[in-house]
Amino acid sequence: MSEILFNRIKETAKRKKNMNVKEVGLQLKIGENAIYSWKKSNPSIDKVEKVSDFLNVSTDYLLGRTDNPSVLSDEQKREQTVEEALQSVMSYDGKEVTENDREILKSIIEAYLDKK
Repeated sequence: MSEILFNRIKETAKRKKNMNVKEVGLQLKIGENAIYSWKKSNPSIDKVEKVSDFLNVSTDYLLGRTDNPSVLSDEQKREQTVEEALQSVMSYDGKEVTENDREILKSIIEAYLDKK
């Protein structure tokens, strides 16, 4: 994970800010060599969040959990969760779910998330 984190920070900083990792570390006051050290050790989450906010990418992207660098709003995360759940559903006989059933299932999933 650490190598992925370092590389994603390096590439994103260059692309979005035209900065190297040393400059990012100095700008964020986390130390000029701090990000280099993350190749071998895991940083604290607050430092990863600080870098992700600065670069305007998600922490999941920096950590290699997704290839999508976009920062999602809570509503977008909810929609993504609902859509992922719907994509995994098949009808009882193994066929595609009808559009009517899909709407019903979407309502059930959203009600479940509202109660959570």
